[in-house]
Amino acid sequence: MMEPMLDVAEVRRRLVQKIESARSEAAARRQAADRAAAEYGPFLENVATPVFRHLAMALRAEGHGFRLFTPAGSVRLASERSADDYVELVLDASRQPIEVMGRVSHGRGSRVVTDERPLREGAAVADLTEEDVLRFLLTSITPFVER
Repeated sequence: MMEPMLDVAEVRRRLVQKIESARSEAAARRQAADRAAAEYGPFLENVATPVFRHLAMALRAEGHGFRLFTPAGSVRLASERSADDYVELVLDASRQPIEVMGRVSHGRGSRVVTDERPLREGAAVADLTEEDVLRFLLTSITPFVER
């Protein structure tokens, strides 16, 4: 038994609804991205970079050579031994919700292992704290200091 065919008017009505919904969702995503980007600059400058700087100084005092880099839109703590060894924070506007992501890259022989995870799952940029940054760094730095 054949099912009745959809009416062309019904198909068009549902398509128009989908287009309107997609446009509305895209506008909401753009607004969220703009808001997160506006919050991310002060977060980097006033929260993340000072914690990264303090950890770099503490690592150096413990005999581990790390340098701090602040390329546009991120902060990175990189090993002086290998360019493949670093920990950094970046804003990932492609995720929903938009999140600050921590990225860890670690060279193991000829291969490089990279891990990426939210600084704090589901947290808005404005809600992130120095403690979140320090917790991430202390968890991430283990492979670099166990040698």
